[in-house]
Amino acid sequence: MKLVYLGTPEIAVPPLRALVGAGHDVTRVITRADKRRGRGSALSSSPVKEAALDLGIPVSSDPDDVVSAAAGGTELGVVVAYGRLLRPHHLDALPMINAHFSLLPRWRGAAPVERALLAGDDVTGVCVMRVEEGLDTGGVYACAEVPITPATTAGDLRAVLVDVASELLVETLARPLGSWIDGAIPQQGDVTYAAKLTKEEFEIDWDQPADAVHRLVRVGGAWTTFRDKRLKIVAADVVDGRLVPTRVQPEGKGEMSFDAWRNGARPAATELFGDR
Repeated sequence: MKLVYLGTPEIAVPPLRALVGAGHDVTRVITRADKRRGRGSALSSSPVKEAALDLGIPVSSDPDDVVSAAAGGTELGVVVAYGRLLRPHHLDALPMINAHFSLLPRWRGAAPVERALLAGDDVTGVCVMRVEEGLDTGGVYACAEVPITPATTAGDLRAVLVDVASELLVETLARPLGSWIDGAIPQQGDVTYAAKLTKEEFEIDWDQPADAVHRLVRVGGAWTTFRDKRLKIVAADVVDGRLVPTRVQPEGKGEMSFDAWRNGARPAATELFGDR
């Protein structure tokens, strides 16, 4: 099948490679424009762009190229974590499907992995859905569940979801397009939205139960303060209802074990995390 692929971050690379490996003709890749990063402000390409160039696929940062791709015989657009909403004229030019990392309609939006973890969900998954103008509102072609354990981190979960998404897309596209593209099933159930986490949400609220704080740590980026400096809690366990950090990163230093940090900091019994 002749496809145009729209994606940007690292999690969108394995599905692209899987579709190419399954024999589909990806006529072009559309991704976010290069950005300046680092101290030298050097231009940096998206992971999907780098993968596309490695595969010999033409790359564009202009979503309007969907229209020209359709005119050139491309049959379908596949979207995975593209990062931009498509406009009506894009959707009119070409049918589009999206691999979304949740069991829709739960966690529509930009941060379904993080929100599922923070909410304490014990299951999430991937849905292949039709792209519409609304935010993740389209009908669903296929879904697959993925369990979440009390130890699952966001990184763990993304790694599994990416593999599931790759398989689900390949399975869906193995059938002739006309046999399924108009058969999307409307989403059913309670709608929840997965807004991108704010900077403030990563600061640990020690008044929250230990399990809730642990979920934030598993999302990644959780931090607190100690002696007026920021301390990232990289990993932790919950023991007898208390959060016990196991890996931390002090401000301006590298990651280390909690024991190594404690031996160096020598906190007094009266000193608490989060005190300012």
